Amino acid sequence: MSDEHSGTNVVWFLTGAALGASIALLLAPQTGTETRRLVKRRAVEGRSALMRGGREAYEHGRELYEKGKELADEASGVVERGKEAVSKVATRVRPAKGSDEAAAETT
Repeated sequence: MSDEHSGTNVVWFLTGAALGASIALLLAPQTGTETRRLVKRRAVEGRSALMRGGREAYEHGRELYEKGKELADEASGVVERGKEAVSKVATRVRPAKGSDEAAAETT
């Protein structure tokens, strides 16, 4: 329920911010042409910032992917070496066939 409440607060905040920005533009001492230029320039700056941030996020994600891939490869090698070690130990510990019978006969 608190998630719904915080979502509603965000919507009202954004609505208020948009309304305030609209009123500020209408009451600004600039002409309409100057205001449109300002809005266009800010939109271009915002788009550039978003594109830059997107590229940086993509590159960071790519680096993390490569590191994860390397770690997975290393882990796979460790698992394989572990399996080999367990297999070697298991063959040394297993009694030869028929040794159970021989041991039973001696006791």
